[in-house]
Amino acid sequence: MIGYGLSEERAEDRWEVEALYDSCFAPGREALSSYRLRDDVAPVAGLCLVARDSLGIVAGAIRYWPVRVGGAEALLLGPVAVHATRQGEGLGAWLITESLERSWALGWTRVMLVGDAPYYARFGFEKLGAVVMPPPTNPERVLGVGDWGGVAGDVEKWA
Repeated sequence: MIGYGLSEERAEDRWEVEALYDSCFAPGREALSSYRLRDDVAPVAGLCLVARDSLGIVAGAIRYWPVRVGGAEALLLGPVAVHATRQGEGLGAWLITESLERSWALGWTRVMLVGDAPYYARFGFEKLGAVVMPPPTNPERVLGVGDWGGVAGDVEKWA
């Protein structure tokens, strides 16, 4: 995307990325059930991306985490965020598209998230009726893309 550089998130990016997430999401975001699936689990290297503008300022970021669904391996996308001053430029779509392509190239076959179906449908995400996130997640917001045939059950933390 013109005007932005994309790189894998590095340890030294962590605080800038966390500040972006804090500015984009409600206070207490880490109390959500999806965060319990991330506790003490390393994000997937190569899929956590940071977009910086021409001045080197973090404009957007995306992360992925491994999970298990009914024993099958899957990726949990999120969070993805774009700085309020950069929204509407297509940066979020670029982060999602690029990271999904990278996930397929790394051999992952399914990705899930908790989000708004109208937004994520353009990337191929559909409601996962047979996949259950820990409460109090709204089941209508549990979405997936990729090969979910025959995969059902509770979403569990990566061992």
